[in-house]
Amino acid sequence: MIEDLKNKVVLITGSSTGIGAAVAKAFGANGAKVAVHYNSSKSEAEEVASEIEASGGQAITLQGDVTDSDVCARLVDDTVARMGRIDVLVNNAGGLIKRIPIAEISEDMFDRVVALNQRSALMCTRAAAGHMRNSGGGAIINVTSIAARHGGATGAVLYAGTKGFISTITRGFAKELVKDNIRVNAVSPGVINTPFHERFSTPEMLEGFKATIPMNRLGEADECAGAFLFLASEKMSGYITGQIIEVNGGQYMP
Repeated sequence: MIEDLKNKVVLITGSSTGIGAAVAKAFGANGAKVAVHYNSSKSEAEEVASEIEASGGQAITLQGDVTDSDVCARLVDDTVARMGRIDVLVNNAGGLIKRIPIAEISEDMFDRVVALNQRSALMCTRAAAGHMRNSGGGAIINVTSIAARHGGATGAVLYAGTKGFISTITRGFAKELVKDNIRVNAVSPGVINTPFHERFSTPEMLEGFKATIPMNRLGEADECAGAFLFLASEKMSGYITGQIIEVNGGQYMP
């Protein structure tokens, strides 16, 4: 149990499945109050919330499409209205949409990927930072990707570029918000067994990825959760801001 996470209010976007769900459950197991956000996976979000309650935490579910900036603000405001404050924001919502070669990238596809991966994190951060500033501080944890380092696998260059943006704003916002006692860091997962890869990566691609990982296996969503807990805890990481923690089995060593 990480004692200083108990009763902290945590909003995690995209937390009905995959890494987001694992992180939500981990915060709940440490006594946090968790806002579980989903877009279309209502039953999965409700199941995550039930598991959090069963483990001793508190949970609510919030629905909304984070490609809409007004929804981003509403999610933060609803968290504060229903749980009293917001101490930690995890910008986890994001996705590839589909693998596509550069010759086929349309303006519409560009806009969709940017809205999902970049603008959502930016707008949720803007909304949360205002509340955190008024309450004395907080922690913002972005989710970037190993793709931001190596440019992405086949058909994922646009996704990789948006994650590069996330890595950069993590450092920039860390500098800007430190005066408000708001720490901004990021977690960069490698190849993790989640619905993301079930949807976008073939078994042959996953085998190819595994061959580049020194641990010789793919990661699991639960193995990412500890990095988020660490970065949310003032006791454990109070002097850490503007950093990116790589969770990739040694696939990339900066």
